[in-house]
Amino acid sequence: MRVLLAQLTPVPGDVEGNLERLRAAVRAAPSDLAVFPELFLSGYRIGDRVHRLALREDDRTVAALRTVAEEAKTTVVVGAPVASRERLGEVHNAALGIAPTGELRVQVKRYLPTFGPFEEGIQFTPAERSVAVTLAGTKVGLQVCYDVFFPEVSRELALGGAELLVAVSAAPVTSRRLFDRLLPARAIENAMPVVYVNRVGVEDGVVFGGGSGAWNPRGEPIPSTPVPFAPASPEEALSLVEVDPGEAAHWRPFRPVLRDVTGRLGPAEATPERGRPSSDPHSIPTRAL
Repeated sequence: MRVLLAQLTPVPGDVEGNLERLRAAVRAAPSDLAVFPELFLSGYRIGDRVHRLALREDDRTVAALRTVAEEAKTTVVVGAPVASRERLGEVHNAALGIAPTGELRVQVKRYLPTFGPFEEGIQFTPAERSVAVTLAGTKVGLQVCYDVFFPEVSRELALGGAELLVAVSAAPVTSRRLFDRLLPARAIENAMPVVYVNRVGVEDGVVFGGGSGAWNPRGEPIPSTPVPFAPASPEEALSLVEVDPGEAAHWRPFRPVLRDVTGRLGPAEATPERGRPSSDPHSIPTRAL
């Protein structure tokens, strides 16, 4: 699977402009899966504008994303605020997966940081579960930034059948060394590849740290190839990596962590159905808009 890592800087509040940059990046680097940062469509430090910028089912931005994916024959994963369908006025920080067929899946962020300069607990409503979805012909587990710090999120996705973890992020430069350690660990402990895309740039005094990359099931970095394009800042980068989701099935018999942990879980915890969507938005991490 050819994966595009789009380490870019969004413009806060400029959904149309950010969408155009997404379209240009997808066109510049043909891929099976194109991954963009957390809240890339809206920008991160957007305050009360989050309600106006939150995506809805009939949003023209959603239609435009479907068109990009269809025309490029590429599955796009991108972060955006998403309005709750069930609870009026609530907004989720989510990762969207858009297939060339037009199918759209949403994974809501599980853990919202409220320390330091972050105020996500004020703006967003979290989810309580994670469900692996099929994207680009692969069972993928989507995560959003701080979720990476909680190993149970990755483990739930792995037990639910994920063969690849994809994390979108808007992490500051001060956290980069922590992600550098955590991401290979998530790959090793679940015996599957991990893809991570973090944004760069500065918003409201917060400096974002980049560090996008991919790791194989042994926690080793996967080499990337730079893609020529016109960056808006020196830290921006487009790169391609070749990821083999089939490695999960290959390595799990040699390091049977999922088999061994399943033997210690109760029936409700051990089955993939534990993450099945319900009508409660707090337990619907992934669904069509």
